[in-house]
Amino acid sequence: MKRIMLTVAYDGTNYHGWQVQQNGETIEGVLNRCLSELLREKIEVIGASRTDSGVHARGNIAVFDTETRIEPLKIAYALNARLPEDIRIQESKEVDGSFHPRHCDSRKTYEYRIYNAPFPMPTERLYAYFTYVPLSVERMREAAAYFVGTHDFKSFCSTDTQVENTVRQIESMQVHKEDDLIIIRVAGRGFLYNMVRIMAGTLMEVGRGNLEPGDIRRILEAKDRAAAGPTAPACGLTLMKYEFL
Repeated sequence: MKRIMLTVAYDGTNYHGWQVQQNGETIEGVLNRCLSELLREKIEVIGASRTDSGVHARGNIAVFDTETRIEPLKIAYALNARLPEDIRIQESKEVDGSFHPRHCDSRKTYEYRIYNAPFPMPTERLYAYFTYVPLSVERMREAAAYFVGTHDFKSFCSTDTQVENTVRQIESMQVHKEDDLIIIRVAGRGFLYNMVRIMAGTLMEVGRGNLEPGDIRRILEAKDRAAAGPTAPACGLTLMKYEFL
């Protein structure tokens, strides 16, 4: 028996998130099915990050155990031949049998993309949230600085969150503009359910002038989901990379 780690990239548009569900196709479900067919044994992957419905990834991580004699590095090639075009393995390699992607120190980097122009751009519709209301990148950048550090992010997580500890560490958060695209890039040791999307939605409220940059501090201190802005749509969010420390 050996444990294989996969680096998985996917367009989440047509999927009900990462985790297997009864009511629709998921990334995990497709991987389990295609790996089981390829290796001729029952495979159930363990994912590092359970991304939501419609969220994309360039570098999510999954591991699984197998008896296969296929070389670990070649599994990516064989699996990609079976996967749909919107899911692709970027790397496959053997790891220690005790390795668990959710039980070790790690850093996630996300990007939230906003297409800010008078009219939508069809080629961006699946990967960026569109708004025609002008956004101030300078105000959003100033507000983003308040998120950096260790804080209680209870105001910035879904009310459905089951975890008791809502303290998280944000290592960096930048906001920059490329033509009509505003990109929010955030890195941290861990994130709560919908946390990045709520932070993005709140930053857009700052960019519109509905909130002041300094209001972020007040919202953090409130520890109340109702104090923060709306949850930004899933299409703009991409898990860029997952690093083990």
